Amino acid sequence: MDDTTGEPDGRLRQGSADRDGGDTAVVEATATFIAHGNLLFTVAYEMLGSAADADDVLQETWLRWVNVDAAQVVHPRAYLVRITTRQALNRLRSVQRRREAYFGAWLPEPLLTAPDVAADIELAESVSMGLMLVLETLTPTERAVFVLREAFGFGYDEIAVAVDKSPRAVYQIAHRARRHVEARRPRRTVTPRQAEAAVAAFRRALETRDLQGLLDVLAPDVVAISDGGGVKQATPRPIMGADKVARFMVGGLTKRDVALTVEVTAVNGGPALALYVDAELDGVLAMHVDDTRITGLYYVRNPQKLTYIDSEIPLTLR
Repeated sequence: MDDTTGEPDGRLRQGSADRDGGDTAVVEATATFIAHGNLLFTVAYEMLGSAADADDVLQETWLRWVNVDAAQVVHPRAYLVRITTRQALNRLRSVQRRREAYFGAWLPEPLLTAPDVAADIELAESVSMGLMLVLETLTPTERAVFVLREAFGFGYDEIAVAVDKSPRAVYQIAHRARRHVEARRPRRTVTPRQAEAAVAAFRRALETRDLQGLLDVLAPDVVAISDGGGVKQATPRPIMGADKVARFMVGGLTKRDVALTVEVTAVNGGPALALYVDAELDGVLAMHVDDTRITGLYYVRNPQKLTYIDSEIPLTLR
């Protein structure tokens, strides 16, 4: 049995394998891994909230997969997801300790996403900033079970192997996690076009420092969260209420004698804004729109979390 996956059918290749056969096996293993790469990255990202950590998990998954005799694996997709889940669980338990000591508010690392992600309503919601923050309130095992069951539709038996629990226990964990998330998750009640219109209106008001324009597009109970990671200035606690949020946004910009450029982009399956100060990326502002008004603002300024935005390469998930 492979102690990294719990699977009896994935045997390590013997060193006695001939060189040509080994090379062929590596090529085939690589092709299989690449074919499922988007899925594996999405599983890891939804479990971790960090693209950098998800990349590390994929590297660890690859190192284990390339040493498995693929001929003995009946279902490569499920097998790879099991490896990824176990590696992500190990990493999640360690990063949670780091996040407890994080300076200020913590937000997920934003991802540039391709148009097909926004078009897939369920996928877009599963990687949205709002839901990712709710997932942070689950235990590592609850999060893994929720992601595999709710976002990807894996069966309880398959999940049980991945998280090293019985199917009955997984069923109970899934029920508990689903109830917890449903009570807290933000809902998407607008079409992508309506969300884009709200973001465009916010952009116009922001660029012109139009306080009333911001108040017109912000919901009365809007919440703004900013993440500077101790590197960039950010509010230590959420700002609540349209008036306070609007004044914070306008005041924060007018206090600085800078050239501001605001560009519309797509982040985590929804419309967002990339803010450039003196031609340098300052941060990414993701938003949640409900009933044509913005109810959530998530401003990521931590430079370590902007790598995927700087790359300008949108991701196609799954």
